[in-house]
Amino acid sequence: MQMHPRRGWLICLVLLAIAAVAWAQVTRAQAPRQPGNKAPQASPPNPVRQPASGAPQPAVLPQGQPQGQRAADAVADAQRPRGVEATRPEQQLKDHDRPERFSAKNATPSSPVFKSQAKEGRITGFDFYRDPLNADHPMMTLQEIFQNESAARPQVNAAQRKLLESRYDLTSHPDQNVTMSRGKPIQVGPTAKLPQGVRWETLAEMQPAEIRRQGAFPYPSLPHPLQVNGGQTFPKMQIDMFPRLQRFDVDFDLPEEFLPEFPPAIFLQSRPELGDVSRGEVVSINNYYRLFKDILTPVQLDGLRLLLTPFPQEEFNATDDRKSPEPSLGVTCLDCHVNGHTTAQFHLNPDDRPQERRFRLDTTSLRGVFNQQIHGSKRSLRSVEDFTEFEQRTAYFNGDEIHAIKKGMNILDRIQVSHMAQMQNMFDFPPAPKLDPITGRLDARQASERELAGEKIFFGKGQCGVCHPAPFYLDHQMHDLHLERFLGDEPGDGPIKTFTLRGIKESPPYMHDGRCLTLEDTVEFFNLVLSLKLSKEEKADLVAFMRQL
Repeated sequence: MQMHPRRGWLICLVLLAIAAVAWAQVTRAQAPRQPGNKAPQASPPNPVRQPASGAPQPAVLPQGQPQGQRAADAVADAQRPRGVEATRPEQQLKDHDRPERFSAKNATPSSPVFKSQAKEGRITGFDFYRDPLNADHPMMTLQEIFQNESAARPQVNAAQRKLLESRYDLTSHPDQNVTMSRGKPIQVGPTAKLPQGVRWETLAEMQPAEIRRQGAFPYPSLPHPLQVNGGQTFPKMQIDMFPRLQRFDVDFDLPEEFLPEFPPAIFLQSRPELGDVSRGEVVSINNYYRLFKDILTPVQLDGLRLLLTPFPQEEFNATDDRKSPEPSLGVTCLDCHVNGHTTAQFHLNPDDRPQERRFRLDTTSLRGVFNQQIHGSKRSLRSVEDFTEFEQRTAYFNGDEIHAIKKGMNILDRIQVSHMAQMQNMFDFPPAPKLDPITGRLDARQASERELAGEKIFFGKGQCGVCHPAPFYLDHQMHDLHLERFLGDEPGDGPIKTFTLRGIKESPPYMHDGRCLTLEDTVEFFNLVLSLKLSKEEKADLVAFMRQL
């Protein structure tokens, strides 16, 4: 039996109309926000969701997609419930559903005898599992904490900005000729402010005791803006792309000009001929497979997937004991080590107590981790596998596994850990074309006179090569600079591991807490601490050499 030709045309027209309507709906859902529209503001903890229709507002615009299309952050999308119309009887709230009925304060005792017992049988002090960390009193709610700390956040941020401006010149002074791998200019320093009437040359002639007595040391420790809470803090440029990383109590403090690139370049030691494989994208759970399915092995690809999978963390988790406005699946390893590198996120080191004794700790790059023999600023873990497992289980929770049990400690199988380590071992340094590939020293045929002079200072008068020997410019050891010699009101940091200087121009700010904003600041720091007495020209030569690493 044959179909009538007119009927066939009619069916085709109907199908085309349906397809056109569906395409219009998809395009409308994926359309980017117009420039004049404001970004959505952070909502309070556990907000009451209004009925919603349609998809959530997308958050990320991958470079690999056609212009005008926007893909949502899969991690945020996975934890966002959909609002629905309350049309069924069972959806209607009744008096029985009032939240105060379920409060611990209103619980009916299992026996009236408790009235005559101590404290009437109730826990009136802090209950670890019930009360949020740093709650001011028992039974304090997250809503109270959110209101108090979000209201105080502008003052916290303003106080930190005032501190930074008192210590540093935060004016941008980009180098006109030197950039990072993807084109971000390098900032020129030094930025530290000296006391009135003091010059770098006169300061370098002073003994540590005299510098301490005058309070003239320009590089004291850089504190966390909110020490009592501490925790992981992300720069605005990263939060703009991933709003789930926003905290309600404190913001990142350093200007973007003094931070690494975002997104950073990615170099793989397994595929050096490809150069930067990031393609200008921030690698996330949304795009990792598209970007790397033809570049990585299956084991490495699975390791990358795990490094992009969120796990509960101290400030980002599903409990009331958090600092994110809404409950969170957590953070991923590569939220901090973005593209295997860093955007200078900071937290507090997990290795010290009490809270006020802990120091600010910048996120370090994973570039070249395959050649490092110890890991962690103080813990001296002896393999990437150990570091990966320990970092997720304890460092994610500020070194307190009791908090980890409450918030969602994830015990990784050792096979998973090995896959993650395999991927981390692929991250390589940026190319250094002026270095000899075997010795790591400058090739005199390519280097400038200033760079060669800087190399001589590095391995000679500057003493840099003692802790940073070629070819990888680290010695796999820990060293104590005893900064308490210069700062009478600070106890010093104790031994901290040497970090590699390869690719150093792409990893500002410097030192474990970011107190040195530029390479010039770092040279001035060590000129004082090691009593090197370098001339102005020698300092410039030294910076020129380190930029080639």
